[in-house]
Amino acid sequence: MVKKILRQSKNLLSRQNNTILSAAAIIALSYLLSAILGLVRNRLLVSRFFGGLEADLDVYFAAFIVPDTLFQLLILGALSAAFIPIYQEHIKEKSLKEANKMANTTLTSLGSIQLIFTFLIIIFAKPVASLITHYPEHQLNLMANLIRIMSLAQILFTISAFLTSVLQSHRRFLIPATAPIFYNLGTIAGIFFLSSKLGIYSAAVGIVFGALLHLLVQLPWAKSLGFSPKIIFQPKNPGTRSVFRLMPPRTAALSLSQIERWVAVNLISTLSAGSLAIFSFARQLYVLPITLFGVSLGQASFPVLSANSSPKDSPKFVKILSQSILQIFFFSLPAAVLIIVLRIPLVRLVFGARAFPWQATLLTAKALALLALSIAPQATNHLLTRAFHAKKNTRTPLIISLVTITFFCITAYISTNKFNLGIIGITSSLSLSNLLNFLILITLINRKVGSFKITIPLIKMIFVSFLTAISLWYPMRLLDQFVFDTTRTFPLILLTIIVSLIGFSVYLLLSFLFKVDQLKHFLSLTKKIGNWRKLLTQTDEVIETSLSDQV
Repeated sequence: MVKKILRQSKNLLSRQNNTILSAAAIIALSYLLSAILGLVRNRLLVSRFFGGLEADLDVYFAAFIVPDTLFQLLILGALSAAFIPIYQEHIKEKSLKEANKMANTTLTSLGSIQLIFTFLIIIFAKPVASLITHYPEHQLNLMANLIRIMSLAQILFTISAFLTSVLQSHRRFLIPATAPIFYNLGTIAGIFFLSSKLGIYSAAVGIVFGALLHLLVQLPWAKSLGFSPKIIFQPKNPGTRSVFRLMPPRTAALSLSQIERWVAVNLISTLSAGSLAIFSFARQLYVLPITLFGVSLGQASFPVLSANSSPKDSPKFVKILSQSILQIFFFSLPAAVLIIVLRIPLVRLVFGARAFPWQATLLTAKALALLALSIAPQATNHLLTRAFHAKKNTRTPLIISLVTITFFCITAYISTNKFNLGIIGITSSLSLSNLLNFLILITLINRKVGSFKITIPLIKMIFVSFLTAISLWYPMRLLDQFVFDTTRTFPLILLTIIVSLIGFSVYLLLSFLFKVDQLKHFLSLTKKIGNWRKLLTQTDEVIETSLSDQV
């Protein structure tokens, strides 16, 4: 019996996922667990550092973006836009051996560049810190030291990111999607066991340990597919050169998004202690549904869209993209509604009703509500960007990013420096720029590949979501004021669950009444989940979900 269970578990982990929805489901569910651990991590940070050490917490969040920016520009830019399609072409047209050789030559070249820049960042950490923020001398010294420690994690992430791309190219999504779980576990362990001795340095050490776990959990499975990280200096390899040719537009687009982060941190660093931590906490809650319903489907659909990117497959490409857009909206809209309605209980539940001050709770909740307005558009942006990449068009998303980031920088600066709106102004600017990005992306991709015919279904879902919000508002207020003591954790959990269930039920009922087609996919999902044992043992899929359809 035990052997049978172990054998089935191994098959589940290594099984190829051949549909977008099954792959997206695996990614989304794994990310959900990872996100929960991320919330545990931040609650731990609040309990250990909020209430006297808010300034250290701000410095930690500011320091993190420096090595993370370097990784995203050098590594993520190549992998997200170029590596997977070229790797798949090598497998199809040449051989797995040649594909893996190309992967290692690319890893060696990019890894060498990453090492050089990491070394420079470690040396010039303090000048970089002073460039980003307006902190006093002692905080700049702390930020520089944190940057140096966390830079080590990015070296590990470089190797791990290639393992992720190789596994996803082979339609193995489960292991890569679980890797962030181990990353968060490592970070939590560092904070929990070392914070009393190392202070905020414990979080940086935890990040390095988490990055190591992120790598180690994927390595055996990549080896089972024939890929082992090796040093192969062959910069003239045709595949590697193709990756480098496709990199610049995507890297430039990512650099623009990093400018958005740097501008936000720079502006927030002029505000009171704890402001950057509050912004980061609100952003984490806002990113959760985007990751679950946008990134998961975008990441899972990319190989399929790439495989149907030729002109002769255009009808199939349009169909896949249209369905994916509608699925994202169907799931992300009610998530946004629940976040807006439950914003204060959610903040108190996640970050603590007692450890997190009331004024900080209110400010985080306001920022969260403003960010939530753009959850559905931003979730869809991940998919639309990948649709352009599947067409090997990285230039158009770059130009669009340039427009929207410029818009964000201008409006964020005006709102904070001219109108003194602080975090509220920055989050409002971020939501508006996300919406602008979506409108431009969807307009241009529609012109490029053909009409989506999604307007009426989208209007239906937006209207249903609006009615759901209205139906939830008063029950939530009544339960909050007269039934539950929301200063305590257990009543907060009950309130959140009850309101969520009510909202979920109302949304499904209204979707049925207004004949929202995506409801059929959801009902199909529930039937398949109910028959999970048979699915896991008798098919080639894990669970073929109907999630709307990742980092």
